[in-house]
Amino acid sequence: MGKQEIAHILAIPFPLQGHINPMVQLCKRLISKGIHVTLLTTASISTTLQIPTGINPINIETVPDSNVKEIEHLDVYEIFIQNFRASITCGISETIQKHRKNLKAILYDSLIPWTLDIAHEQGLKGAVLFTQPCTVSSVFYHLHKGTLEISNDDQDFEVSLPGMPVLRVKDLPSLAVDSTSNPPILRLLVDQFSTFEKADWRLFNTFNKIEHEILKWMENQCPILSIGPTIPSMYIDKRIQDNYDYGLSLFKPSSESCMTWLDAKEDHSVVYISFGSLAKLGEKQMEEVARGLIDSQCNFLWVIRDHKESDLFQALTSSPTKQGLIVNWCTQLEVLSHRAIGCFVTHCGWNSTLEALSLGVPMVAMPQWTDQTTNAKLIADVWRIGIRVRIDENGIASREEIAACVKDVMEGDEIRRNAIQLKNLAIESVSEGGSSDMNVTNFVVQVIST
Repeated sequence: MGKQEIAHILAIPFPLQGHINPMVQLCKRLISKGIHVTLLTTASISTTLQIPTGINPINIETVPDSNVKEIEHLDVYEIFIQNFRASITCGISETIQKHRKNLKAILYDSLIPWTLDIAHEQGLKGAVLFTQPCTVSSVFYHLHKGTLEISNDDQDFEVSLPGMPVLRVKDLPSLAVDSTSNPPILRLLVDQFSTFEKADWRLFNTFNKIEHEILKWMENQCPILSIGPTIPSMYIDKRIQDNYDYGLSLFKPSSESCMTWLDAKEDHSVVYISFGSLAKLGEKQMEEVARGLIDSQCNFLWVIRDHKESDLFQALTSSPTKQGLIVNWCTQLEVLSHRAIGCFVTHCGWNSTLEALSLGVPMVAMPQWTDQTTNAKLIADVWRIGIRVRIDENGIASREEIAACVKDVMEGDEIRRNAIQLKNLAIESVSEGGSSDMNVTNFVVQVIST
């Protein structure tokens, strides 16, 4: 027991909110099982984090920022990635030496696979965390291995991969289809698997009951552990007391105004809309979403990070019926768990998908890019816990389509029943003796024994 209390892991998330959240929540699970965790990030990222007051069980340490000079052939993504890599590479040795006595392993995001080499050079084990569903990760695994060719000229082109549903072009991760749209990000996603076989542990933020076949196939390639869903315990299994949020956020929420407004609404009467921290809809699509919400005649809560005080948004929020509320950011779990929420219009980011799934909230899927298109396929056609909006030849979802999808989900008994069923499976997976809980426990035991 004494050894278990001092076993120490160094955790390094990729510095985007969708990667920080699952890493932090996994760390809290590890802490609850007796592991000490230090989270390492850059000084500049640490200054933007919203850290709740009170006791934060994760020790946060920083490394100095590096400054890769702007190079003509590098875009903003490449500069960001290179800066982060240079910062961690230069500063990590000092952190490791500081905690050398009890440090057992480095837990790192799959988007920074080079961290494994640092761990092994320092005599430490390496555990990689994949923050996307195994279905999506498998597509990039096949691209890395050269076992997948995609024809983006034929929209009816179908991809059949082991352990996965048949995927059409619109269902594949967008960067896998259009390899020229953002080469640096595509390389980042494919290179996740550059050290896959060498990692000491491979952790996936998913659970067995929703991705059983693909997890089984991936297990046959290399041993893996499904450890999700990584959402705060008090919203799912309630085994980690006071764990109501992720603990770190890059954005400041407007929780009080949201909750006051929702409290005045009837059960399952509100549509919640959020397209995450990165996706930005064009002006035309924003207008179609707004008009579709009005036409649906449903109450709605809409998160728009940089909304303008246009006539359209003034009309949305100042009508006599007070149909809608627009906020810059909110505590999404708190909103999704509110009795008034009837459905979630979402970009289908994996964190948002897991949160809605774990809370039994049906979805209207409006994927934008990367993994979101594949997640939408799972939501609508595999799990049947939502409806995917159709887009026209210009890539726009019309107001009529949005209004129809919202109404169908808000009034659909079968979709809501399916959502509740998956909620129960999610709770089961992280509860004592569940598949994810046992995998986390096994991981802890193996870390302690190193």
